[in-house]
Amino acid sequence: MDIKSLAFAITSLSIAGVSSAADFDAKSFHDAKCTMCHGTDVYTRDNRRVKNAEALRVQVARCDANLGTGLFPEDLDALAGHLNDNYYHFSK
Repeated sequence: MDIKSLAFAITSLSIAGVSSAADFDAKSFHDAKCTMCHGTDVYTRDNRRVKNAEALRVQVARCDANLGTGLFPEDLDALAGHLNDNYYHFSK
């Protein structure tokens, strides 16, 4: 691909509104999507399913698949990070 074709492709994606992972707001996504299915009490209950940071990442990916939101891997990491920072507090 020559430089003009590459520049056109990048511009086309920008104009089409394709967002990058840098544009992802984990808190807003969580507040809009995750809480549609459950409240935040699932993160802090005594018998919670998620026991470590890796299990949290897996659960976030599972929820993404169930909702069909198609998050980028970087967005999944950001969302898991948001949940960890605000609820789980697993060591990183």
